[in-house]
Amino acid sequence: MRKIIKFLTAGIVALGALLSTAVAQQPLKVIGFMTDFDVKDDAVGICKAVMDGVAPGVRIIDITHQSEPFNIAMGARFLAGTAPYFPKDAVFVVVIDPGVGSTRKAIIAKSKVGQFFVLPDNGLLTLLQDRDVIVEAHEITNPMWMIGPGISSTFHGRDIFSPAAAHLARGDDWRQAGPAIDVGKLVRIELKNATIDEKGLHGQVLGTDGPYGNLVLNVPAETFAQLGYKLNDLVPITLDGKSFAFPLVKTFSDVAVGKELFYIDSRGRLSLGINQRNFSETYKVGEGAALTIPKK
Repeated sequence: MRKIIKFLTAGIVALGALLSTAVAQQPLKVIGFMTDFDVKDDAVGICKAVMDGVAPGVRIIDITHQSEPFNIAMGARFLAGTAPYFPKDAVFVVVIDPGVGSTRKAIIAKSKVGQFFVLPDNGLLTLLQDRDVIVEAHEITNPMWMIGPGISSTFHGRDIFSPAAAHLARGDDWRQAGPAIDVGKLVRIELKNATIDEKGLHGQVLGTDGPYGNLVLNVPAETFAQLGYKLNDLVPITLDGKSFAFPLVKTFSDVAVGKELFYIDSRGRLSLGINQRNFSETYKVGEGAALTIPKK
């Protein structure tokens, strides 16, 4: 009997070791990391060190750390734009958090695609929620998913979001992070596409394209197509109260250096630029500016 018990015990120990090895060898999920921290101080490096400490060797892909400070709409646009290029099980940690330390929730959300999003519940998910559908969300309340007992009131990127993302990346059960919350009650921000009526198209500038100053408009290509313009047409526009007319072309080199152009950008939106110049600086116009384009 003792031999049988000893044999069974050895078998259980061996099985446990195998299971432990299997868990340890589970491949780490990729983390996409985006903030408005900039890279002038140590904040980004600290967050990455926290993630690597929880999930050693985790691969962290920087989306940007120069999203405009406090600009949730810009963060929502960048997040929705980059998510399709990441693995279907990727983890995103996004810290654009003007309400840090307030009553806003720190959450993990999962999309229908299978991707996870670790971020403040402040509207950053708005565009992604509309396209990919958020199927489940949990508030992060479990101290074991945070950095420790000394949680700062101003650096949740380090203390809450980074460790929670790393727990997800190493395959921990995300439902342990905290209680489920109603996905229908996630905070949303007001982001509207352009509209068309009998007078034409009414829209606005969403933002600028990196350092180049091209204007990103809230005009999907299919909406603009309803106006009837074709390539090489001169398209009239009233922008920020001033009237202009610019050619619709495929790309910047289709006009001379220093000349303006309409084009459909890489994300399928109508945009305005100047070949090798900065449209926003030249015309002193940027995010929020109103525009109208009449039908052809």
